[in-house]
Amino acid sequence: MARRRRLFAALLLCAAAAIAVQQLTPASPATTTVLVAAHDLPAGHILARDDLLAATVGPRMVPDGALLPAAVTAGSAAGAGLPGGWEGEQVSGPVRRGEVLTDASLLGNGLLIGAPSGSQAVPLRLSDPSTLALLHQGQLVTVVLSSSQGLDGPVSNEVLAENVPVLWTPSLAKSGGGLLPAQDNEGIVVVAASASQSVQLAGAINRGKVFLILLN
Repeated sequence: MARRRRLFAALLLCAAAAIAVQQLTPASPATTTVLVAAHDLPAGHILARDDLLAATVGPRMVPDGALLPAAVTAGSAAGAGLPGGWEGEQVSGPVRRGEVLTDASLLGNGLLIGAPSGSQAVPLRLSDPSTLALLHQGQLVTVVLSSSQGLDGPVSNEVLAENVPVLWTPSLAKSGGGLLPAQDNEGIVVVAASASQSVQLAGAINRGKVFLILLN
């Protein structure tokens, strides 16, 4: 009888310890599944199935417009589960491995995401297309119009827009397409400008030579 009592007491102690551990163990935190880059992606890269992975993060870590998989498990390839047809879209800028992708990460309507209210995307044709090799997305530039009165007249320089960011260059164009047909890409850059700046920039190449000053 004494042995049975000791055994019963030991079982009760084990049960009490298990209940105490369960009560003291914190509940699993809430998580959300998002799509992250499986490896470093260069600007202009066209997304394929093996470029994205599903990962779980805390709800507060989910940015607006995050790419959310429809039904994939964490750590698995997320190609077929991309909502909204993200597969085949182009990355608007370089993306680091593990970075959460959002609609702003892709070329298209997201080009102006985060820009000041009223900003407009304005295409410019530069007089010196070689300048494009120096540009990257997000580069701040000042747009200058150089014009003259007649062939031998004095040259005047006019600042059309200051501190405007570059949104797109031909290096981000899809092969055989992109925002513009390949044959029309030469010398074209797209910048974000205010409404008043956009009026000054529109058709600037028809009024003289358009140049950019690259800002730090």
